[in-house]
This record gives sequence, C-alpha cells and structure tokens, in this order.
Amino acid sequence: MPDLNADNNISDTPHMNNELQAEEGEELQKKEQQLGEMRDKFLRLQAEFDNFRKRTAKERIELMQTAGKEVIISLLDVLDDSERAAKQLETATDVAATKDGVLLVFNKLKNTLQAKGLKPMESLHTTFDPDLHDAITEIPAPTPDLQGKVLDVLQQGYYLNDKLIRHAKVIVGK
Repeated sequence: MPDLNADNNISDTPHMNNELQAEEGEELQKKEQQLGEMRDKFLRLQAEFDNFRKRTAKERIELMQTAGKEVIISLLDVLDDSERAAKQLETATDVAATKDGVLLVFNKLKNTLQAKGLKPMESLHTTFDPDLHDAITEIPAPTPDLQGKVLDVLQQGYYLNDKLIRHAKVIVGK
C-alpha cells in the first residue's frame, strides 16, 4: 500500500504553489497600486480643500475690510458740503440762508443713507415692543388710550435693509 502522505505521491505540487503565489503576488501588487492611487487622490483632495479654505478666509477678511467702502465714498459728498457749510457759518450774517444751507446738507445726508438701505423706525404712539424699543423711563399717560404706548422718542431707531440695526430709545406711558 502506498504511503499517501509522501511527497513523491503528490504530482506537480511545487508548480501549483508557484502559480498560486504568482497570482497572489500580482493581486497584492494591484491592491498596493490602487492603495497608492487612492492615497495620492486623498492627499491632493486634502491639499485642494486646504487651499480653498485659506482662499475663502482671505476673501472674507478682504470683504470685511472694504465692506463700508461704498457707503464712505457716497458720504464724501456730504462731508464736502458740511465743510463748505462750516466755512459759511464763520462769516454768515443771514440766519435764514445759513439755516437753509444746513437743512440742504442734512437732507443730502438723509437721502444718501436711505439710498443705501437705511430706514427710520416709526415709533411714536405705537405699542411698546421690547424687541424694537429700549424704554428709558415710564411716565403717566396723558390719556388712557396711550397707556403702554410710546409717548416720546429720545433716540431714533433704524433698519438697514429691513434688519434692525439700532433700537429706539423711548419714553413709555403707564
């Protein structure tokens, strides 16, 4: 009876092992190549994202630094008019003309700011709203229908493009 565990009874064993090892080696080499390609793609993507993040941060800083530039440029005309009015005030003798000049400069300032989206808040005789108004004090209301309403505005509130930018400082009737 032949010995079944003997190597001489197994035909082509070294040849088959070599083929399996060769196939496994090729497969391993393919996997390593794919891994290298994926690693390269990952590193490139990570670098691209880092560059994007740095670029957007830089753009954001530049935007914040120049955000008010347009408004300042539009107010330079008003500043020039104010300087001319100040010079006229030094030598003016006609109060009515001086008053008209100052009102013109004031209206130009107001119109320039409104063109940029500034809108005054209407508060007088409206119901007190703590989201819109800062109550400075409460005084007795002259009539019962003015209780809980704004009796006087000490400092005007403003909206910029329909967003509240300053609360109105008011006196409320109680």
